[in-house]
Amino acid sequence: MSGSRETLEVDATVKIRYRDEATASACWRAISPDNYEAPEGIKIEADTDGDELRISIASAKGLGSLLATVDDLLSCLQAAGNALDGLRIEER
Repeated sequence: MSGSRETLEVDATVKIRYRDEATASACWRAISPDNYEAPEGIKIEADTDGDELRISIASAKGLGSLLATVDDLLSCLQAAGNALDGLRIEER
């Protein structure tokens, strides 16, 4: 047995349904590659279908890295959603 450990390649898909297509699209833009840089070894793809945002994450760095990336993305999405909710309240 050598001293090296094999890194597990893992992936996940997160699907979030928003109240409408505009909100899903705004949240997608908030985490788009222009605004969110994935760490080396992580690949993130996102798209919308109506009111649903789908994010696919692949990690060549193992499960811990994948979970940390998902956690970061969900935090960013929560912040974007909260900001949009705040704008809606001010518009009323």
